[in-house]
Amino acid sequence: MSISSRFAVGIHILALIVINKGGVSSSEFLAGSVNTNSAVIRKIMGMLKNAGLIKVRPGIAGAELTKDLSDITLLDVYKAVNVVQEKELFSLHENPNTDCLVGRNIQSTIEPLFTIAQTALEKVLENVTIEDVVKDIIEKEKLNNVK
Repeated sequence: MSISSRFAVGIHILALIVINKGGVSSSEFLAGSVNTNSAVIRKIMGMLKNAGLIKVRPGIAGAELTKDLSDITLLDVYKAVNVVQEKELFSLHENPNTDCLVGRNIQSTIEPLFTIAQTALEKVLENVTIEDVVKDIIEKEKLNNVK
């Protein structure tokens, strides 16, 4: 299992909206870049809109950021697209056998570790912005064009 691809697609959408500034970032255009169906893009754009990260207008193609790209963190995107509920990145299996030494103690042993791991992930995401992502994309493209 992995984290939902909605997270990567949400980042992709925001980066493309910034890079395509001045162009029309319609769901069809964004879907072409992500290589998916425009309905998937519209669903994720709705999540980004509900989180206050983008503005879309009914009947008008395109979207724009509602905040400066340096003010949108990957944690904002992660939360916006409902990758996981708070404190639920890692799930504990239900109903371990309490007649077993491991079954009796596994949840209380690993739950604090899971919490620490999720907190660490969220801390990293909190320190990377869409601006960082866009700068890296542009730098990679410059390097690709030099070759």
